[in-house]
Amino acid sequence: MANYESVLIARQDLGASQVNSIVSTLSDALKKEGGEVVKVDNWGLKNLAYRIKKNRKGHYVLLNITAPAKAIFEYERLMRLNEDIIRYMTIRVDEFNNEMTSDEDIAAVEEETA
Repeated sequence: MANYESVLIARQDLGASQVNSIVSTLSDALKKEGGEVVKVDNWGLKNLAYRIKKNRKGHYVLLNITAPAKAIFEYERLMRLNEDIIRYMTIRVDEFNNEMTSDEDIAAVEEETA
């Protein structure tokens, strides 16, 4: 099985519990196809660089996934059908990047680049 990193952006008017519900639904779909969600990192509500479907903000969620390709196809199909997900991207990686996982680390890097 291959390793994947997937980022999804959910609509800004959803609550945290609704975003968690979406993530758990997607995780269950992966488990049914023989995959596994290794880690879920909720980045919270962030500003978008540009409007997407009339949204200026979105809930960002990063998922580290170990799954066969068939499971990823089903996972992405469900994300396309879900109207609460405005964007997503899934890439295959050799190994997971565990360096920057906390909001404090991300904020420190953003301050350095600004």
